[in-house]
Amino acid sequence: MTLPLSLRGKLRLPVIASPLFIISNPDLVIAQCKAGVVGSFPALNARPGPVLEEWLQRITSELAAYDKAHPDRPSAPFAVNQIVHKSNDRLQHDIDLCVKYKVPIIITSLGAQESLNAAIHSYGGLVLHDVINQKFARKAIEKGADGLILVASGAGGHAGVQSPFALVQETREWFDGPIALSGSIATGDAVLAAQAMGADFGYIGSAFIATTEANAAEAYKQAIVNGAAQDIVYTNLFTGVHGNYLRPSIVNAGLDPDDLPESDPSKMNFGSGSPGKAKAWRDIWGSGQGIGAIKAILPAAELVDRLAREYEAARKRIAA
Repeated sequence: MTLPLSLRGKLRLPVIASPLFIISNPDLVIAQCKAGVVGSFPALNARPGPVLEEWLQRITSELAAYDKAHPDRPSAPFAVNQIVHKSNDRLQHDIDLCVKYKVPIIITSLGAQESLNAAIHSYGGLVLHDVINQKFARKAIEKGADGLILVASGAGGHAGVQSPFALVQETREWFDGPIALSGSIATGDAVLAAQAMGADFGYIGSAFIATTEANAAEAYKQAIVNGAAQDIVYTNLFTGVHGNYLRPSIVNAGLDPDDLPESDPSKMNFGSGSPGKAKAWRDIWGSGQGIGAIKAILPAAELVDRLAREYEAARKRIAA
């Protein structure tokens, strides 16, 4: 295990809840952290830009109050996701606010930036960079990231195509720092399996869409509950980057999920629009292949309770 010192003793489970575009909000993040897992949200969810400071004020103050009232079981740290891409004209503004509020963990995507890493390190923050292959993993560490989020086949949203077994094994050949694994992780058993492979954390997204705190349409939440791996479609049509989406949402947009054209990767768009005037991620719903394990819409705390029970049961089975 390579758990960072800043996280030791602060997690009920070795789980990071992934930042969900549009869906993650302060209610969900606070609930996740109080339940004992790292909660996170994309900075771009706070719109317009000044709203980000309101969110950071609320999250830091409410978690601090919770910790004071519960010194025996304090909240887990929270994370903010930054899109490090030329299309994000808010990046510097959002980094400055994260530094001001000393956000414990920054998750970077779609680009690694040395100056960003240095800014977060200036107050002792941790930077985790999400990657889909070894090329991007090595580049992220070379530019100063502290750890990696390995986005394997089956993950929700912008997912890779490599097996989690291969991705973790090849990364561990050269990197001994923190690793979170993403890809169809929706049970406590899967979290333990990720650790057995060599990861430090399970990185869970889709399961948290079907929670009462999530900012998702009820139809979206119910589609997660009703869905299974066969309902996931992998395409780059909607944002220019390949990702996994729920088949029913593609059908509802008037498109044929079995005959989707390719998009031009140089024209990335994150929610601004797509064919048929459907928008990712508002109308075209992202999801990973692990949703077959999601049987009901629950409060985030109850979801974490289930994961904890399954995790402990899996440990006992292995020990026996």
